[in-house]
Amino acid sequence: MRYRCLDADRLQRLQLDALRNLAQPALTLGGYVSGVLGRFLRASLIGEARADYVRTARAKGVPEKRIVGLHIMRNALLPFVTIVGLMMAHFIGGAVVTEAVFTYPGLGRLLIQAITTRDYPLIQGCILVILIAYMLINLAVDMLYAWIDPRIEYR
Repeated sequence: MRYRCLDADRLQRLQLDALRNLAQPALTLGGYVSGVLGRFLRASLIGEARADYVRTARAKGVPEKRIVGLHIMRNALLPFVTIVGLMMAHFIGGAVVTEAVFTYPGLGRLLIQAITTRDYPLIQGCILVILIAYMLINLAVDMLYAWIDPRIEYR
């Protein structure tokens, strides 16, 4: 019996194949919300640009890059981060459907197989993993709030 060695060229081809197989599901999930998030961030930036403190900063002669980066962007990011955190929950649910459509092995496909075979402990385990992921996403959003706006404190 002869074993084939995994050389650098073959490993590179395997990595390219993995990226090609990942492209369609990633574009499906990412394309779904990219337009919505872009429009939401734009509307939030425009709303913050009309605020009184921005007008005051411009009157003081603060450079435009500093106004946009420090004042407008920081305040516009808070609602945007909230929406992104909520969209991540939709990504988890959308991943279940996407994995089923593209027959991509993952937690969603495992959950669907567990439901069809009525494997209750596996269903509970999958749901527990999804819930933990959702809780970690919410924790990350809360930590981003404190990093974006130092006035927010958690005690």
